[in-house]
Formats: sequence, C-alpha cells, structure tokens
Amino acid sequence: MQTKTIGLLAVTLLAQVLWFGAPPAPAQTAPAAKDPYPTMAPLDQYLIADQKAEIALARTAAPSSISDDAEIRVLGKDGYTTVVPGKNGFMCLVERGWGAATDNENFWNPKLRAPHCFNAAATRTFVPIFLMKTKLVLAGKSKAEVLQATDAAFANKELPTLEPGAMCYMMSKQQYLNDQAKNWHPHLMFFVPGSAEKTWGANLDGSPIIASNDPEERATIMMVVVGQWSDASSAPE
Repeated sequence: MQTKTIGLLAVTLLAQVLWFGAPPAPAQTAPAAKDPYPTMAPLDQYLIADQKAEIALARTAAPSSISDDAEIRVLGKDGYTTVVPGKNGFMCLVERGWGAATDNENFWNPKLRAPHCFNAAATRTFVPIFLMKTKLVLAGKSKAEVLQATDAAFANKELPTLEPGAMCYMMSKQQYLNDQAKNWHPHLMFFVPGSAEKTWGANLDGSPIIASNDPEERATIMMVVVGQWSDASSAPE
C-alpha cells in the first residue's frame, strides 16, 4: 500500500530519488545489499502499547480542522479497529511497514510509523487493500503469500474499484517512513487507477507532482509536497 504508502513506503523510496536526485551509478557492479528486515519481527514491536498515543499520532496526519472530526483506527493483535467514530468522512490511522510493496526492504521494518488521513473515497476503495494486507500479515503469511492473496482478491473483484477523488494527507512531523527518509516532507497523496503518470504530467522538470505506478495496488500514487506540517510549522525546503 502508502506509503506503498506514502507511505511512505515504496512510494517514499521513489520520492527520495526523484526529489533529491538519483545517485551516480557505481563504477562497478556492487554486491546485492543484505535485506535488513527479511522476516516479520515479533508482533509487539509493531504495536503501540498506549492507545491514546496512537490516536494522537494518527491525528497528526492532517491539520486539526480535518483530523479532529475524523474516524480513528488503531492497530491491535487482530487488525485495525475503529476507536473514535468520525463526523466528516475522513479516517486517520498509522500505517506500518506492510503498507509498502512486497519487494520493499521496509515491508517488515517494525520502526515504521506512517500517519495517514484518508478522505471518504480513499477510505472506501483504497484503504481496504491495506486492511487486507494487515489481516494477512497478522495471520503469519509471508510476503509472497500476501501478494498472491491480494492479486487473487483483485482478480475476483473482492477488493473495490478505486473511486475518483481518492486522496490522503501525510503531514505528520512525527512520521517515520523508512530508515532512509525518516520523516521526509509533509505531502498529499492522490490515488489514480492504473498507470497515470503521463496524464498528470508527473515526474517532469518543474512539475510539483511525484508519481509512482504501484502495480500491486493497481494504482498510480501521486504526491505533492507541501510547505508546512499539520501543526502549521514550516517544513524544510
């Protein structure tokens, strides 16, 4: 997912390359780096023991004018559950590493905490992918099994078709997107069906839109960096 994820997960890794500039190619082929997180860590490392702390962290995804009235979900041993009902159609939660694509080295990273605040369209039609992956990983499934199950769910139309206008806020100063990007930049994400990079003019010189085609989620994730965190403090340029 994200993010994935957006996460941000696989998308954030791409964003680092696009935003900061790709590193020069090595003169010689380097040996493959060892996967720092080859398997799932003990579940307790992914959980936040203090539910109030997780609620507060989830709310930091978006300005308080949005997150104060949003539904809040927190992660437990059986998956995500709603602990605060929403009033405005938004839903905030803190994604974990499996919001990323299954080939992302941070998939099992227990340190990852990525607050998202999704609008209603994304909650209905994009979040179900992440929630399904969560159920699978909590059931002890491998990355290969997660991918196989989600592929089958898309093929069998068990996952919904992405709605127009699906988006989310990722403006938390406290986000930890991966070991390289850490809290990166506050940004908005827009979810578009299929491969849509060219039609949005993304990843071009001067374009503010960073895009990543995510075939595992059947979507292109568009990111737009913004100038301030959700608490209205200035973000780094």
